[in-house]
Amino acid sequence: MSGLQRTSPRLKTRVSPYHSGVTLYGISSSPPNTPQRQKRAKIEPSSPEGSVSPSRTPIPSKSPSKSPSKSPSKSKTPFKKALATPHPAPARWREVYDSIKEMRDKTVAPVDTMGCHMAQQHETDPKNKRFVTLVSLMLSPQTKDQVTDAAVKKLRAALGGSVSLDAVLAADPSLISDAINKVGMWRVKTKYLKLTAEKLRDEFDSDVPQTIEGLISLPGVGPKVGFLTLQAAWNMNLGIGVDVHVLRITRLLGWHTADTPEAARISLESWLPKELQRDINPLLVGFGQTICPSNTPRCGECTLSASGLCPSAKMDKKRKAPVPEW
Repeated sequence: MSGLQRTSPRLKTRVSPYHSGVTLYGISSSPPNTPQRQKRAKIEPSSPEGSVSPSRTPIPSKSPSKSPSKSPSKSKTPFKKALATPHPAPARWREVYDSIKEMRDKTVAPVDTMGCHMAQQHETDPKNKRFVTLVSLMLSPQTKDQVTDAAVKKLRAALGGSVSLDAVLAADPSLISDAINKVGMWRVKTKYLKLTAEKLRDEFDSDVPQTIEGLISLPGVGPKVGFLTLQAAWNMNLGIGVDVHVLRITRLLGWHTADTPEAARISLESWLPKELQRDINPLLVGFGQTICPSNTPRCGECTLSASGLCPSAKMDKKRKAPVPEW
């Protein structure tokens, strides 16, 4: 290699800036450290604040133009608005409703004795009544009423006799987890309970909001829990709480073709009379718990089947499309 340096005046050597044991060769006619080689180095992006070489015209960054477009989505809402044009009411829907109500009057379902409205019966302070109602509903998704009721009772005992906002705020997360660990998704629900308690303290004067917008702003609270909380805690009938039973049964009855609770809710709210919207949840939940369970519907005991009011009564079970559990 050294001979090449002596016999080739057109070549010039230099030590590699990346490894001292490597020799680089270049054309001697090109001066070292030319601006072109400085440009190829492209060290600008690694400089603080994205600085560039003074010898070059700075290229405006595209990132500032992107960030304003991703402003907080204040216009977005996690629940669907009412339909501008109501869906047509299903044929003979009132006969179906009255028949289900008659069957429900003869049967006591778990929702009747262990629903969210029962949790507040053990509290005396009005704020605590509203708060424990919200807590019960937050624990209820993907959980049977029997399990939710037992979890609320265990939580009350762990907190010293009352499910109050202050008690949840002061409680260690592990204490809450131990009390509710039989409900579905208990780990994430523990986190949501703590975060919700903090938000209620900081933003809602330590009380349950009286609007659906305020309720769905709480961690772990969606439209179903929100509307049911307004009904049970504030006696406000502002929307239907659509859970798995309501979604499944109303679809089996042919009242809509929705695949999600929210799509079902706005469809039902568009034609079901307002005075019946509060009762439709406990009515159909209890019906689903007793006469029309998803796995073993008792069509032989259902008056809808005998009167031809249920389009799904004679359907082959193997051909029924499964309804996702929300």
